[in-house]
Amino acid sequence: MASSFLITGMIILTQTVVGILGNFSLLCSYITLHFMGYRLRSTDLILKHLIVANSLVLLSKGVPHTMAVFGWKHIRSDVGCKLLFFLHRLGSGVSISSICLLGVFQVITISPWNSRWAALKVTAPKYNVRFIFLCWILQMVVNVIFPIYIHSKWSDRNNTSNKDFGYCSTILTDQKSRKTIDAFCAALLFLPDILCLGLTLWAGGSMVLILYRHKQQVQHIRRTDASSRSSPESRATKSILLLGSTFVYFYILSSICQVLLALFDQPSQFLVDITIIIAACFPTVSPFLLISHNSSVQRLYLAWIRNARSSTIMRKV
Repeated sequence: MASSFLITGMIILTQTVVGILGNFSLLCSYITLHFMGYRLRSTDLILKHLIVANSLVLLSKGVPHTMAVFGWKHIRSDVGCKLLFFLHRLGSGVSISSICLLGVFQVITISPWNSRWAALKVTAPKYNVRFIFLCWILQMVVNVIFPIYIHSKWSDRNNTSNKDFGYCSTILTDQKSRKTIDAFCAALLFLPDILCLGLTLWAGGSMVLILYRHKQQVQHIRRTDASSRSSPESRATKSILLLGSTFVYFYILSSICQVLLALFDQPSQFLVDITIIIAACFPTVSPFLLISHNSSVQRLYLAWIRNARSSTIMRKV
């Protein structure tokens, strides 16, 4: 049993460290590109907020849960536990909202000028800042109710039946009121996510269809450089498609685990741990997907490598 706790703690700790380093380096890359005068796409601002949201998820869930697994149970106050739970829910909500915005904005960007989205191609980028901050505000309003039912496992209210969530727990009330509260919280939790998930799937299907039609249109062109070389918009679209499909995959797995947690009054520690691990997969993987498919960031890293090699050669000389 102790070895399984150790393995779980090491996995969560590795996810947290790797994810934080990846998100932090990617955010620093975007900031550096901005000060270097690179003209970033309108979707890059959404990606910056996605990075911040992913970092919130990793910090608010990975760090305290690793402490709990290793026995460092320092979160004894209700305020700290409520704050961490709220920040995790906020980061998760902004993450799925950012993925949804990325897909919708990219569909508008690559849509033909004779389509019904043509009128939005110029106006939509002007409102992306407002949409992003609207996502943060809405997620704050939606998730502010959940910390009411969450308290520290080591608080003074240990005389009631608790449902364990790792370093936090919730009080189990009578069956009738608990079912009402669970149904209300589930609706409040999943309805915005289901809406964003539906829009994400629609945007992904639309992007695939637009790319397919574009490929069909250029097939008759015999010039290889004109037909085979992908445009920056096409590369960005494929990057967002990969990011969105990865998110949907891990979101479905995480939702299954969340449903299983809700079904059991006293879920096993393994189920709690595996839920945490799956929830941290996308925030950990996403920055490396973006780095490997973002041409601007790749050019910046290549410039850093060339500068490092040049300085090394100069020192040797």
